[in-house]
Amino acid sequence: MAALSFVSSNLQIYGYGLSLPFRVPSSATVKCCVKDSFLSPPSPASFPRFRIQGKALGNGGDGHGRDESSPLVVCFGEMLIDFVPTVSGLSLSEAPAFKKAPGGAPANVAVGIARLGGSSAFIGKVGEDEFGYMLADILKQNHVNNEGMRFDPGARTALAFVTLRKDGEREFMFYRNPSADMLLQESELDMKLINKAKIFHYGSISLITEPCRSAHIAAMKAAKSAGVILSYDPNLRLPLWPSPESARNGILSIWEDADIIKISEEEISFLTNGEDPYDDNVVRKLYHQNLKLLLVTEGSEGCRYYTKEFNGRVKGLKVEPVDTTGAGDAFVAGILSQLASDTCLLQDEGRLRDALRFANACGALTVMERGAIPALPTRESVANALLQSVQ
Repeated sequence: MAALSFVSSNLQIYGYGLSLPFRVPSSATVKCCVKDSFLSPPSPASFPRFRIQGKALGNGGDGHGRDESSPLVVCFGEMLIDFVPTVSGLSLSEAPAFKKAPGGAPANVAVGIARLGGSSAFIGKVGEDEFGYMLADILKQNHVNNEGMRFDPGARTALAFVTLRKDGEREFMFYRNPSADMLLQESELDMKLINKAKIFHYGSISLITEPCRSAHIAAMKAAKSAGVILSYDPNLRLPLWPSPESARNGILSIWEDADIIKISEEEISFLTNGEDPYDDNVVRKLYHQNLKLLLVTEGSEGCRYYTKEFNGRVKGLKVEPVDTTGAGDAFVAGILSQLASDTCLLQDEGRLRDALRFANACGALTVMERGAIPALPTRESVANALLQSVQ
C-alpha cells in the first residue's frame, strides 16, 4: 500500500516520494491509501523525492494557482493565429472547417508558465488588427504580462494553417509577407521588463529577417548583461527560411549564448547534417562549454538531458494524441517553471529528473486537445496525471 496524505496545499504520496501541489482547504487533513501490487510498504527515505516547485494555490478563483511574486520568465518572439482542421488526416484543401486558435511558440511558453502558476511576460509584435488585439487579450486573460507587446499599423498579424495527419503530427502553411512579428524594432523593446527576468526564453524564427533579428540580438545581450538565464528552443520551421543552409547558420549563430537549449531529434539531425540523433556522441557535439542544460525531446518517449556532470533519459506519459501542436512548448513551460523557482535543479540530477517528469506530463496533456494555447495544462491537471501514472 502507498499512503496518500492531503495536507494544506501539497499532496504527499508516501511510498512514491512524490509531493504535488493540490487545492485543499488549509485546515483539512485527509488520509487514504492506494493499492500497490508491486510494492511492499517502504520507508519514504528509500525513494527519491519528487517535488513540483511553486507556492500553494491562491484563492483567486482562476484555477491556475498563479503566483505573481514568483521569478519572472520573459518570452520573446512570435505570436500568431493557428487555423487547425476540425478533422484529422486531411489535406488543407480537403478540410471541411478550421478551428481558430492562438499560437506561436514563445507565446505558448508564456501562457504555459502562467497556467502552471508561474509568472511570465511576452515581448513581440502583432498587427494593429482584430487578431492582434485578440491575442493581446488572450495573454491578459491567461495572466501573462503583455506590456512588451507592440502593434504594427501597416502589417497584419501572422496566420498559420496547420494540417493534422492521422497520427496527430503537423504540416504548416504560413501567411507572413511580411507579418507584424517580423517588423519588431530594437527601439520598441521593453528593456525594463527584460532586466527584471530570471529567465529570458526565445526561438529562432525571430532571427530570419530584419529588423526583428537585430531586436532579438539586442534583447539577448541586454538579458545576458543583467545576469538573466538564456533559454533557447530553435523550433525549426524550414518553410520560413530562405534555404536549409540559412536556417542551419541562423540557428547556430546564437547557439553559444544560451544557458539552456531544448531541441528535438529532427533538429539534431538537421543541425548535424544527418547524423544519428540517438547517439550521445552526436548530441555532445552540440554541447558548448557555457551550456548548463541541453534537453532533447522525443515525443511520447519522453526526453533526454545533458549537463557537464551527468546525462540520462526520462520516460514520458502514454496518451492518445489528438494534436501535437504546442507539445514541445508545454514541455518547455513545464521545465522553465521549475527552474525559475529553483536553478539549483541544474546541479542535482535527482531533482532535475523529477522536474523533467513534470515537463513530460505537461507535453503529454497538451496533445490530447486541438490547438496549442487552449490545450496547455494547469498545475492541478499535471498533478492529477502524475498521480494517476503511479497508481
